[in-house]
Amino acid sequence: MAPRHHDPVTVGKYLVSPIIRLLDNGWYACSVSIRSGRGQQTTDRVLRLTRLFRDAVTAADYALAEGLQWIVGTRGAVRPA
Repeated sequence: MAPRHHDPVTVGKYLVSPIIRLLDNGWYACSVSIRSGRGQQTTDRVLRLTRLFRDAVTAADYALAEGLQWIVGTRGAVRPA
């Protein structure tokens, strides 16, 4: 089955979009897209998550939470000069 996208959330300069996919065994897998920038300067990171879920809503909630956690970790990172 094709991946389904759920409502994205904007956090500062980031657009966080959970993506879920129904597997053949009836479980749901999830990923999260974290996009920033505009036009030719757009960067889109996709985190592929390994947990499986019994329902789509829980999978989407988990993906969104992981994306938000990634943003928090990125904002706190020390960047080289």
